[in-house]
Amino acid sequence: MTVNLVEIRNLRVEATTDAGRRVEIIKGVDLDIARGEIVALIGESGSGKTTIAMTLMGYARQGCAITGGEVRVAGMDMVSLSEAERAKIRGTCVAYVPQSAAAAFNPALTIMDQVTGVARIHRLMSAAEAQAKALLLFKALSLPEPETIGNRYPHQVSGGQLQRLAAAMALIGQPKVVIFDEPTTALDVTTQVEVLRAFKSVTAQHNIAGVYVSHDLAVVAQIADRIVVLKDGTVQETGTTDQILEDAQHPYTRQLLAAFRPKTQQRAPDNDGATKRPLLEVDNLTVGYGPRSRDGQPLINAVQAVSLKLDRGRNLGIIGESGCGKSTLARAIAGILPAHAGNIVFNGRELGKAGRNRTRNELREIQIVFQHADTALNPAKSVGDILRRPLTFYHGMRGKARDARVNELLDLVRLPKSVRHRLPGELSGGQKQRVNFARALAAEPTLILCDEITSALDTVVAAAVVELLKELQRELGISYIFISHDLSVVEAICDEIIVMYRGQKVEQITTTRLSAPQHPYTRLLFSSVPKLDPDWLDNLKQDADELRAYSQR
Repeated sequence: MTVNLVEIRNLRVEATTDAGRRVEIIKGVDLDIARGEIVALIGESGSGKTTIAMTLMGYARQGCAITGGEVRVAGMDMVSLSEAERAKIRGTCVAYVPQSAAAAFNPALTIMDQVTGVARIHRLMSAAEAQAKALLLFKALSLPEPETIGNRYPHQVSGGQLQRLAAAMALIGQPKVVIFDEPTTALDVTTQVEVLRAFKSVTAQHNIAGVYVSHDLAVVAQIADRIVVLKDGTVQETGTTDQILEDAQHPYTRQLLAAFRPKTQQRAPDNDGATKRPLLEVDNLTVGYGPRSRDGQPLINAVQAVSLKLDRGRNLGIIGESGCGKSTLARAIAGILPAHAGNIVFNGRELGKAGRNRTRNELREIQIVFQHADTALNPAKSVGDILRRPLTFYHGMRGKARDARVNELLDLVRLPKSVRHRLPGELSGGQKQRVNFARALAAEPTLILCDEITSALDTVVAAAVVELLKELQRELGISYIFISHDLSVVEAICDEIIVMYRGQKVEQITTTRLSAPQHPYTRLLFSSVPKLDPDWLDNLKQDADELRAYSQR
């Protein structure tokens, strides 16, 4: 008989709203996890995934409280224990790997000081033993230069390395259960492969039970033994990974599976493309940061002599790993970050390199939608105020005409008119991104630059946003440049794709030729996109050393 390491029975969690009303957000959830088993919690934003996972440490977020049920970890009920008793268990019996390792590390302390902190706080071993244990974990997690990486500070390692170091910090106390809270969401696909391999290896090696929180079914397929599907704080379906992927029973599970790969854009062939003037032409654009050297080049070249063309009514995708120059290129096209060299021609007119050198109409015609709506929208202004500003700035609209246009914009992005009175903080992630997009539409642009606009959204919401973009293009005739490291999203909406690596364009291909890329980096990038196949990671031809070797060229 299998003895469960984790047993959750009839778990209930309530949240208190700003108005003082109490709302039940976790509604009688049951969950078992055996020793050495990895169970994934999946569902869209707000489904209760992280809330349930955090109760394994006896923790509820501010404004929330565990109001009922049992959460037993290794026989101990985390709900009934005192806070002092829970503190002794956290880090030793149950540990946590956060979504954002960058936010979890103290920038003023070395990596080794922080990784060995749990051993020091709980007096598990001597400092020398803790450092030796950390070194073993660095090697097990396939970190480069394991003997010296602990001497560095967090800002001196990459995002993927920092995420694995967060896992080392969680594992040093030899916990029985580890909570992985969307640890690969912010990583590009090549880095994600390395991190997943490292997590899978170390949990199997130490027979660790895990809770893997994610909205990415393809990632979950590589690491989980069982999947629990959640929606609105209730369990919709539970099964082995194979059962969920191949024979899902609940309609919501099937919806999640369908949203994993958005429908590809269906286009009529462009027969007269040779005779039409491109909407946008970028010629040998070089963009960088820092002071210029004697030869006029910036201290750091983020984009190096990139050229591209985009026809009216067509869409161009720009993909590549983190730091390849995708977003820098978009900011240069928008005039936010002035290019150091090269030309930008829009609608037959050469644009000034900096926004201040462009006319108001030129600024209006090219709009950018940023990745993080949380930081792009003023938290102190209502949605109505946010949308009124571009209407006044670009079109001189005021009064009733402006208010009527605000309602039209909300309708365009499929939001109710009542949203205009709400603050950004009162909206979901998907709603905020729609407001972000409505603000761009207020200018009535010809081209919209979409900078990773779906990367922070769950699969279902991201698929809905992509469908919205397609509808708006059909209605308004606008063009998109879509920047992302999610190949399936780019493939769903773009006609051509540019692949960037270390600031350079290494290949440009049509979506019909995605199965036959020519450049070795493009092949590496495409092969690193996870599939809905539990054996995909194990059968992947590139090993971690090969991936690192290419990324360090």
